[in-house]
Amino acid sequence: MTGALPESALKTAARLLARCRERGLTLATAESCTGGLIAACLTEIAGSSDVVDRGFVTYSNAAKTEMLGVAAATLEHHGAVSAETAAEMVRGALARSPADLAIAVTGIAGPGGATATKPVGLVFIGAQRRGGAAEVERHVFPGDRRAVRTAALERALALLERAAIG
Repeated sequence: MTGALPESALKTAARLLARCRERGLTLATAESCTGGLIAACLTEIAGSSDVVDRGFVTYSNAAKTEMLGVAAATLEHHGAVSAETAAEMVRGALARSPADLAIAVTGIAGPGGATATKPVGLVFIGAQRRGGAAEVERHVFPGDRRAVRTAALERALALLERAAIG
């Protein structure tokens, strides 16, 4: 995505950071199709360093396995774009950081990469609070690559905000 981050996402990010700060929570991101947009949006807000611990950009399957511990069997049986992979990504982000909350995004932003069962716009977003269960949402966002990535960013921030309220 080129250009400025959406104002709505920046407002959500600022609110999320304030809620995390109030509760003493830190967070980590694990991103595939968003390629670091979530971390970029969060760190666009001044003072975010007291909440944002780290971000993993794991675009390839090898990166998902090496950096987050996603099982090769999960990738083989379910694919990189699956609820199972999103759940393993978010668990891996928590396991490999001291963060209290984590978000993971994996999907097909397009225009290529789609299959008969996995269309462009298919995105799985996982959120987890340390000690809790991973929650994974499935979405099929409409539009072009930029629209899909923007929608995934905004939904991921909303899901993180809900997890922060916990």
